[in-house]
Amino acid sequence: MTKPSQYKALFAPLKIGPVTAPNRFFASPHSTGHGWTEPRGAIALRAMKAEGGWGTVAVGLTEISPSSDYANHPMERIWDEKDIPRHHLQVNEIKKHGSLSAIELGHGGMQSRNLTTGLPIIGPSNLSILRPEIPSQSKAMDLTDIKSFRNEHKAAVKRSLKAGYDIIYVYAAHGLSILSHFLSVNTNKRLDQYGGTFENRIRLLKEVLEDTLEMANGTAAVALRFSIAEPDKPFGMSQDGEGRDVIEALAEHPDLWDINLSGWPKDSQTSRFADEGFQLEYTNFVKSITSKPVVGVGRFTSPDLMVSLIKNRQLDLIGGARPSIADPFLPSKIKNNQIENIRECIGCNVCVSMDAYGVPVKCTQNPTISEEWRKGWHPETPPISRKKETHLIIGSGPAGLECALTLANAGHEVTVAEAKDEPGGRIAQESKLPGLNTWRRVIDYRIFQLSQKKNAQIFLSSHMSINDITDFNSDTVTIATGATWRNDFIGSTNFDPIETNNYNILTPEDIILEKFKNSHKTKFIIYDDDHNYMASVIAEKLLNNNHDVTYVTPLPTVSTWTQYTLEQGAIIERLKSLGIKFALNYKINQNFEFVNTIDNKKLKLTSKNVVVVGGRIPNDRLFSDGQLFNTIQNVFLTGDCLVPGTMQAAVLSGHQTARKILDRNADALHSKREQTIH
Repeated sequence: MTKPSQYKALFAPLKIGPVTAPNRFFASPHSTGHGWTEPRGAIALRAMKAEGGWGTVAVGLTEISPSSDYANHPMERIWDEKDIPRHHLQVNEIKKHGSLSAIELGHGGMQSRNLTTGLPIIGPSNLSILRPEIPSQSKAMDLTDIKSFRNEHKAAVKRSLKAGYDIIYVYAAHGLSILSHFLSVNTNKRLDQYGGTFENRIRLLKEVLEDTLEMANGTAAVALRFSIAEPDKPFGMSQDGEGRDVIEALAEHPDLWDINLSGWPKDSQTSRFADEGFQLEYTNFVKSITSKPVVGVGRFTSPDLMVSLIKNRQLDLIGGARPSIADPFLPSKIKNNQIENIRECIGCNVCVSMDAYGVPVKCTQNPTISEEWRKGWHPETPPISRKKETHLIIGSGPAGLECALTLANAGHEVTVAEAKDEPGGRIAQESKLPGLNTWRRVIDYRIFQLSQKKNAQIFLSSHMSINDITDFNSDTVTIATGATWRNDFIGSTNFDPIETNNYNILTPEDIILEKFKNSHKTKFIIYDDDHNYMASVIAEKLLNNNHDVTYVTPLPTVSTWTQYTLEQGAIIERLKSLGIKFALNYKINQNFEFVNTIDNKKLKLTSKNVVVVGGRIPNDRLFSDGQLFNTIQNVFLTGDCLVPGTMQAAVLSGHQTARKILDRNADALHSKREQTIH
């Protein structure tokens, strides 16, 4: 066991201007997806982080005025006095656990939409806005507009102080801020005192920072969130160029520096493409320039790394957005020497993907996130159980293990029967693919937790027949047997099976388990009608083994859905570097021809090996034939065998099933709803 004193540095108080953080854990600003219309959901989520030991809890991007309307993105707002009461409630809920509260004030500038307000989008220059899905341009701000913006920001600061926030952010990060747009040569084409030279382009940021410090007047700390580098832009900020110049120019101005990367796909890289602490190479030097505290991020999950960063003076505070979502009680578990109980962020970015839909955040590791207020779910406290029962769960994938752990935490007797010789289901397979090894944390965490309980057991190589299940005589039976990839080309754009005798049709499972016959260099066609990560990672595995791969899809983009997890660009670059061939807009027909949906040209097939990545078939035979249901009263399906979906959906399904079992008289899916009528 690791001695708690090893992590003592993480729990030392830290003075930030006029306030003091109780420890070095900093829950970084991020959107919760609740927005200003559902404040109770957001408040409960952030209060849970405070309860879990995060010494500072920050509110995500908060619009300062109607001219920064993010439209379908449910952001926070502090437009006027009417917004103060819910912010005051939020501050109180965070502070009741002893944490500092912070608010990230921001104006989206050329990233705004203004679809609901109808106001002109504003920015440093008259250019197309940075939202390609919206055909609009920004109005070049004149000096009157700049003065108005500064006044709006000062008014928002005043309201934030009135609400009781301890730390007020000036936001110049991620390319999502008007202050970033003035700084960047890519978006600032002005010729006046706010454009051209570095001294002119930094002017507005400096003015707004000084305005905020003046308004705070020592009653609250002022933080500057700044993206020090833009690795994806050839003329953008860099840590050894103008990014460093900004730090040097404003070194002692803010009470706190919050440093990260821009844009968002670089700042929130998935574990497939970036290791823990990936931002450190860009941010390491900041502490050598300023005497003020510095917080940084990088999907930190290792307590040992956190301690080393503090002791080596690389950071003063450990920032965490995704890790604080995966485990709101991460700090408390470190403090109480319960390292093995941490639900580590796996870097899958399902949380990030919810932002694209404008809905409350979800997490693969933490199924209770966003349900703190709506359903009263707590990530650590098990649901109340009226009576103790015995439960048999068939399958040890993400849904089965989550269901088992939730039931076991409630004090029930749980038995998991797994037909294979290793637990984990789909995750045991997928985590063996390139870049997905951290995904195994989903099952490792749950298997370990179950192994520590006397009321839970897992049996491997245990294929259960109807008679076996009946003879087991448990109070409930939950089937969590997953799903199998289809080989008939039914997918998102085709609902009719396609057959052929001339080609070797393979599925992702065949590639993962290496069931294909050829071991020497072989040509493969991968047909992606799933459009998530799977086709690309199967392609990467084959390319790593020196096979020749052509990626074919009926859509005009590669791994289309991964744009929501911010990794589509990285996927394309990785596959290009490995020598893949792309064939976009090619849809298969009933004659087994790949026909271009634009010009009707047919793709010349150079391989007999076709990997089809399409739909999946639920492994629900135990339930669908009716025998089990007729024999046992309480039978449940969960996870992919109920309906195939994402790994996060499977974990959530397992949790929901357990909640339903624990209170079969209640509606486990029922949620409280917020009403916004005034």
